[in-house]
Amino acid sequence: MKKITPLSYQEMADQLNRANEILETLRLGQADAVIGEHEVIMLRLREAENELYLNTEAFRQSLEKLDSLRRSEADAVIGEREAIMLRLREAEDELQQNTKLLNEAISGASLINENVAKAARANFELQYLRDRFWKAESRHLVHTQSPIMQKVFDQIRSVAPTLTSILLTGETGTGKGVMAKLIHRHSSRSENQFISVHCGAIPDTLIESELFGHEKGAFTGAVAKKLGKFEIAEGGTLFLDEIGTITQSVQIKLLQILQEKIFSRVGGTASIKTDVRIIAASNSDLKAAIEEGRFREDLYYRLNVFPIEIPPLRERIEDLPLLVQGFLETRNIGNNKKILSVHPAVMKALRRYSWPGNIRELENLVERAYIIEQSTELTPESFPSEIFSGGSTAQVHLNTTLPLAEVRQGAIESIERQYLKQLLAEHKGKIDVSSLAAGIGVRQMHKLLVKYKIDKSKYKNSSRKTRRKKSEL
Repeated sequence: MKKITPLSYQEMADQLNRANEILETLRLGQADAVIGEHEVIMLRLREAENELYLNTEAFRQSLEKLDSLRRSEADAVIGEREAIMLRLREAEDELQQNTKLLNEAISGASLINENVAKAARANFELQYLRDRFWKAESRHLVHTQSPIMQKVFDQIRSVAPTLTSILLTGETGTGKGVMAKLIHRHSSRSENQFISVHCGAIPDTLIESELFGHEKGAFTGAVAKKLGKFEIAEGGTLFLDEIGTITQSVQIKLLQILQEKIFSRVGGTASIKTDVRIIAASNSDLKAAIEEGRFREDLYYRLNVFPIEIPPLRERIEDLPLLVQGFLETRNIGNNKKILSVHPAVMKALRRYSWPGNIRELENLVERAYIIEQSTELTPESFPSEIFSGGSTAQVHLNTTLPLAEVRQGAIESIERQYLKQLLAEHKGKIDVSSLAAGIGVRQMHKLLVKYKIDKSKYKNSSRKTRRKKSEL
């Protein structure tokens, strides 16, 4: 074992000094470390304090902002509540106003309903009185679907009971003569004569004598006194048709009658008083005749006290079915055959036609078709081709909006109907002979007659001679 040499005092002192130095160094280092850490801690504390201050300030600002928001929200809520209350009050006012209006409307509706009921009763009473005004034999004439003609009949109803002079205007064939008779029939003079004079059909040399009469020897051929129409119509109505054709001398005498109610016969000197209502009619423009010097203006205004314009048929086409039916009913009276209806194709063509001859042309066409027709229905074959826009009456009006199959079927049915009618006419309505001639059975013939609504009994009195007349017409 190695022997330890004892240290000297100096050595021990040196070692102690070195130990103290080391210790002092360690202490200083530890102190510096502690001081540095303390400073760090203090720095962190200051930073923490600053952050706390900042956060506290931010928190304070947040609280202030929150408080402001709360106050604003409270103000907004209060404002909204006030707005809502205002709206509620406005709604209540509006409700009250609407309730008032509703009550007024209900009262008004009741009043309106009451007025409507009164108006309906008044209209019914008026219609009743209107119907009572028209005499039974005239009611078929005043039956109309046309507003224009309704106005004409209203005018006639108003003026008929008076003594006023009337001027009827309108195209040829519109029924001015019929309207004149209707006026007379519903006037206070209906029990006296209605005299009609077609002024345009009487020569100028005779018109004066025809209207006012003449004395014996007034002119060559006047071998006896003759009464004129004004004397014959005394107390009644004189209808002067085509008044625009009378001569100037006749116009002067007519004006004298209208002004003074007196006239003289041709060749006479005595003044004759007259009590005649004058209804004049013209299809020409009398105002144009005045401008041309052919008609006296003063006479025109004397005649035109109550003008009534009769519309042409094309302006009252809605009355066409009524007129046709009326003509058929008239023709059926006193005839063996009864035609009750009109084929739809015929009615369609009649509606499209322009009717230059107006009601007179329609009546003539219906009469002609009535004579020709052998069934209970007026068919296209009984009317002239011009009624169907240039097409033959034996042709079916082609509707290009329909498919070819439907058009073909329609044409076949039209031909079959025409064939069966002609066949029955030729064989006097005998089914067995007609079916044999057609090459079909009796049973099939009956089915076809039922299909086309053909009455065989209508042909029992017909003959081939009748059919030949039909083709000639």
